[in-house]
Amino acid sequence: MGDTAEGQDGDPTDSATKPEFEIVEIVPDGDILLDVTFETSKETLKAARKAAKPRPGQKIVPPVFKPRTRVGYRVQLAVLKQNSKYFDNLLSDTRFSEARSIEASFQRLSLKNVKPSEADAADLPLVKILEDDEATRSAGQDSAFEDLLRILHRKQSTSKAVTMQYLAVLAVLADRFDCIAIVSRYVNALKYKWPTTQTRLSRDDGPALTRAAEETLRQKILVSWLLDQPPKMHTATRELIMYGSRRWSVSFDEEEEEGNSAAWWDLPDDLESELHRRRESILTTIASIQRHFLHLYTSRTRQCKLGYESSASCDSYQLGEMVKFLSGRDLLFLAAADFSSSSSPQSSPAVTPPDYATVDIGHILATLKQCPSYQIDKNHTNCGLRTRVLPILEFVQAMLSSNVVSVSRQAWAKDREGVSWCLSREEEEGGREAEEKKKKKKKKVFCFTRGMATDQRLRYEGAMAADRMARALFTAGEWDWTPEDRDESRGAEFGRWPGAR
Repeated sequence: MGDTAEGQDGDPTDSATKPEFEIVEIVPDGDILLDVTFETSKETLKAARKAAKPRPGQKIVPPVFKPRTRVGYRVQLAVLKQNSKYFDNLLSDTRFSEARSIEASFQRLSLKNVKPSEADAADLPLVKILEDDEATRSAGQDSAFEDLLRILHRKQSTSKAVTMQYLAVLAVLADRFDCIAIVSRYVNALKYKWPTTQTRLSRDDGPALTRAAEETLRQKILVSWLLDQPPKMHTATRELIMYGSRRWSVSFDEEEEEGNSAAWWDLPDDLESELHRRRESILTTIASIQRHFLHLYTSRTRQCKLGYESSASCDSYQLGEMVKFLSGRDLLFLAAADFSSSSSPQSSPAVTPPDYATVDIGHILATLKQCPSYQIDKNHTNCGLRTRVLPILEFVQAMLSSNVVSVSRQAWAKDREGVSWCLSREEEEGGREAEEKKKKKKKKVFCFTRGMATDQRLRYEGAMAADRMARALFTAGEWDWTPEDRDESRGAEFGRWPGAR
């Protein structure tokens, strides 16, 4: 957004001529006039006109959007300075030409024995402001700006229909003019019911967000962060982590995507990178379950639990069925080595896994739970993957319901480094020293036990034990999903007692 224009070096007042723009009286006894020019980009105008175009059969007159709109607002100087730190600094500090011109205009009016609150609009001090659409990518910002001024003066807003788009623009303006507190109280008093997140159901990928639904969800996160709405932020950040974002896709191209440059498409104050990191950490944790059991069934350690009749054929059978199930659900991809030096990429295409940036995490867990209970014959009833993986999946699902998965507004505002899942700044910036420290630092290993699977305290949302456990689970560097089973099997495998090792 632009800063104040025309008046940093010269006198922004022009009391000799009548203003050649529309004047909106926020208060009839206002003592200054804000001369605001709203500039709208071509891309925003195109999108706004397309959205406002009436559907077939609708008898409505679409609004007229202009690339440049100039409006004057009659307001009270004391109210602006009291409720907005931006206006307090701009209009009080005589180092700015706006403050000096207001002081000079008041002196001229006093010489004429005219009170500023009773003067004509043409005689009032004029403060010029340039407002662009860089942060909101929304047309018609003049109505939201007028409502902002009315909120500052504790007047009724003029907007008939409140939407998340409107609240997002209002929140961005409140942040720009540093009047968050009073706007937050206004939004609370609105009693506006925030829309629920709508998803489209796909047969293969489960519920997913449409572009419009994701934009609304991102607007909810931005509004709840800027206007101090902790419960709303808790819910919205969790939903974006679980459903994912098209912006986090490896194929995302910001230049090709229209309308993705608004403030909510790149959440401020490190929220964007934090939410992306939390989702990546959860997906990495879930992927470690598959890798763990594939490693077990491809190792020399016997996994068949039938005692004296344990069979290597059973392990081979279970491995084959496991690979067949995972590859059939797009959770495992096999690529054969091509030893021909003359082969071209067209003759041996590489296996490209699908992008899971917009796949629901709950759908991935539900897919893994569909693993059938395979058995090579009627005696091998508990040798397959299903018996061993279901308690793990139930545990992960319970951890996903903990409060630590979403971003707490209070914690993010006061102790960002303590609650963040992202790497430290030193590790992100790289460097030889940071790399050496990273090598010396041992990876945190999370060991799953039977006690965790049966501990009912971890099932309650908000339990402190569950929050600590979930943080340790999703931020670990390695995962051991069967530590107890491996300890029990080592002695029998090598024909020695555990004490002989």
